[in-house]
Amino acid sequence: MVHPLLFLQFLRGILTPLFFPAAVAAGGEALENAHKAIDTISYTWLVMAFLIILSLLATKAMKNKPGGLQNFMEVIVGGLEKTLLDTMGKHGMPYFPLIATLFLFILVSNLISLIPGFFPPTANVNTTGALAVIVFTTTHMVGIKEHGIKYVKHFLGPVWWLAWMILFIEIIGHFSRILSLTLRLFGNIGGHEIVIIVFFALVPFFAPLIMSVLGLLVCIIQSIVFMMLAMMYIQGAIEEAH
Repeated sequence: MVHPLLFLQFLRGILTPLFFPAAVAAGGEALENAHKAIDTISYTWLVMAFLIILSLLATKAMKNKPGGLQNFMEVIVGGLEKTLLDTMGKHGMPYFPLIATLFLFILVSNLISLIPGFFPPTANVNTTGALAVIVFTTTHMVGIKEHGIKYVKHFLGPVWWLAWMILFIEIIGHFSRILSLTLRLFGNIGGHEIVIIVFFALVPFFAPLIMSVLGLLVCIIQSIVFMMLAMMYIQGAIEEAH
């Protein structure tokens, strides 16, 4: 959950003048928003550092009979690979690094919200929006790569005289994916924080345990949902336009 005192809160005084000097001069709400942005940046870097160190430790001394951390990570990576193959088939494997990275980053970003003093980057709409833009951009880059200029036919429909209307609908539909991915993840993680605060105020002794269990489910489910939607969008771009 979001706590009044954050573990990396000291970075506000160091990074805010560097990244947001105008907000420091203005003070008030502008400075408060700058502090929120710095918190998001700081904990995004923390999640990135954690994943990088985890990958280095898991692959440092790989063995044919894995144990410990290597075995744990192989189970996770193997499960992600199986999910991708079941959803996209073998032609989806080139995009496995992206899909796995999105899932792990979102999962860890969500899970740290359960640790006192940690801020989840996915509770900031800028983070979820950036992830949505990555999926959106990758989807259409894949479509152009796979089909070339013929990819445009996907947006025109089967009847030429209705192409203008289908094009408009398709453009709205595809751009709405950014909004959908952004708000779904942000709304669930941010909303979870608000619910915890309310419940903690009403029932301070039992709320943390109950909401932590529910929060754990939300963190995992939202990571899976984002990953599945990303795979479905990219899969749609790979398939032949019709």
